Amino acid sequence: MSPADPLRDLGVRTGPAGGTIRVWSEHATSVDLEVFAPEDLDWAVERLPLMRGADGVWEATSPALVPGARYGLRVDGPAGIEHAFNPAHTLLDPWARGLQPAADGSWRGVVLDSLAAEGFEWGGVGKPRVPLDHTVVYEAHPKGFSRLNERIPEPLRGTYAGLAHDASLEYLTDLGVTTVELLPVQAFVAEERLVRQGQVNYWGYNTLGFFAPHAPYASPEAQAAGPSAVRREFAGMVKRLHEAGLEVVLDVVYNHTAEEGRQGPTYSFRGIDNASYYRHDVHGRYVDTTGCGNTLDFGHDAPMRLVLDSLRYWAEELQVDGFRLDLAATLGRDALGAYSPHHPLLAAMLSDPVIGAGKLIAEPWDVGPFGWQTGNFAPGFSEWNDRYRDRMRDFWLGDLRRERHDEHGSGIGRFATRLAGSSNTFAEERGPLASLNFITAHDGFTLADLTAYDVKHNLGNGEHNRDGADHNNSYNHGVEGPTDDPEIAAARRRSIRNLLGTLLLSAGVPMLTAGDEYGRSQRGNNNAYCHDSELTWLAWSPDERDVAIEATTRHLLRLRREHPALRPVRYGRFGESVPSASQMDWYNADGETMTIEHWHDPSQRTLQFLAASTPEFEGFNRILLVVHASEREVEVLLPEHPGVDDYELLWDSAVDEPGDELGARHEPGTRLVMAPQSMRLFRASGDPAPVLVDAAAGSLGAGADEADDARDGRRADVAPEAPAR
Repeated sequence: MSPADPLRDLGVRTGPAGGTIRVWSEHATSVDLEVFAPEDLDWAVERLPLMRGADGVWEATSPALVPGARYGLRVDGPAGIEHAFNPAHTLLDPWARGLQPAADGSWRGVVLDSLAAEGFEWGGVGKPRVPLDHTVVYEAHPKGFSRLNERIPEPLRGTYAGLAHDASLEYLTDLGVTTVELLPVQAFVAEERLVRQGQVNYWGYNTLGFFAPHAPYASPEAQAAGPSAVRREFAGMVKRLHEAGLEVVLDVVYNHTAEEGRQGPTYSFRGIDNASYYRHDVHGRYVDTTGCGNTLDFGHDAPMRLVLDSLRYWAEELQVDGFRLDLAATLGRDALGAYSPHHPLLAAMLSDPVIGAGKLIAEPWDVGPFGWQTGNFAPGFSEWNDRYRDRMRDFWLGDLRRERHDEHGSGIGRFATRLAGSSNTFAEERGPLASLNFITAHDGFTLADLTAYDVKHNLGNGEHNRDGADHNNSYNHGVEGPTDDPEIAAARRRSIRNLLGTLLLSAGVPMLTAGDEYGRSQRGNNNAYCHDSELTWLAWSPDERDVAIEATTRHLLRLRREHPALRPVRYGRFGESVPSASQMDWYNADGETMTIEHWHDPSQRTLQFLAASTPEFEGFNRILLVVHASEREVEVLLPEHPGVDDYELLWDSAVDEPGDELGARHEPGTRLVMAPQSMRLFRASGDPAPVLVDAAAGSLGAGADEADDARDGRRADVAPEAPAR
């Protein structure tokens, strides 16, 4: 950073003479520093005025600002509809590295030195830097993942140290995921409404401090030792996961803060400069594109600097591998509130040598005007692909319901487009790895509940079942909730296997939600944000886990790892051999090349997908995936394709758990019976053949998929449903 940069070094920087604090407030008339006694956070032992410098940066140096010092700010300024200055409030420095609560509900910053100065050593352990095409994201709650694991010492369960325990690392590496994406770990608090109801904010999408790890996720010993020990435990977790070859990605919430609406609590930003940190309309009211009460204003430089400094701190000082940006469309809104993929904040993330070197995953929407922006982020970002989620759920569950009512389903084209990398959503230069594929996430039904519930069951949230999404593309297979009917139970398990297989065999970057690998249920609650209990924690007892589904997940992850044809980096182009872009050929049940008519025929429910890698860094590989989405069995003719000598069975979703059926070989032209609602994956052996036709990413089906999007109203000029919180 240039010394002339007025927003450099915000927060506290320590030195031989104490520490220097720099605070940005454009409209303040005075800013005072208070340093508190460590044993009494209401007793200020020093009060010092800050002097205003260039561009609204206030600064002071104090010998009391040493590592471990507790401090706060008192800020005064003008009255007015956009302002909320009140020098009676002790405010939290937005750049504070450590946090500590005071008795009155306010917060104090805690001065921390660097990890290196505290004696923490990384020991030469570097970031795994898993390539995107090899990446499998595992979305997990930092507490709920290990809270019930009896292989972990009780004081460490549900903590950063618990996630770093050998039992956790062995499980994750054996499962076969590469990248653990943690729900928010930046310090957060529960919303006042939840506190009044006696509930908690379990998910953590209500950030208080953007630089400090959430202290309650640390072990009791670290919490007792204070913010420095909490940070060291977090860093130790990252180091241990890196030693195991696992990446750490953080779900970060920069679109709003814990100060809620205008009548919400004042912790920090509102009292420092409400008019500049938050968006307002001409009447001084908050403009809320987040559904959470307020929206940070990224038309101003200081909020942008806050985000960049925070990201760089976590990526550099704490060595995390990337970020999932919550409601990222808000981060790309300019001074007038319009979204642009070239917004200076988004561009700065990509160009920053530390931030841009890691993984950047956008949740590409918010609830503001033109808020749905899937496919409209710049190269360098991957995006949560809600089109993929909706299509795959509807194909395996919605269409099954329709078939049982003698109605046509959606046809095979739109499914194939998503399976092959969503080329109709993401620009050619971005390729299939721009698509972060998911069937479920932390919000919404679990995978098992998708197959067991037609409607949400959220009464336990205390909102009379009004919260959570109403449109889930789920199907209970005939009975709502748990059942002893063996046929329904078998059908649900088959649907789970088909959804897992679809996710883990699709082009793009797959994200698996923790617990889906063994069939975890939340009893139909699709918005369990306020439940910190066994409803949301992972079960570790063998009798609470479906071992067959778990074995299937592990098997599918191994197949994805071993077969580069399933992991194209680029989209193919018609008639060309593009390096690292799988050649894709599409056949119907009769082994004939798919036609446009087949692609758009809603009665077509069977597809054969032959994908051959175009080697760049790995050996040649070719697979055949046969998909049959009907309750009527069908006979398929395995396609005769240049260079293919035989097909070796690798997986069959009709079988409860991978077993003796694997390895069976069939010649091209063999007729096989596909069981109802099933998939089979084969390795296609033989010599590579010249690339003559590359139906790039299911391009034949793109038109059908776009037509469905139009009918759904899912366009960039229509905001999605408000996010669950």
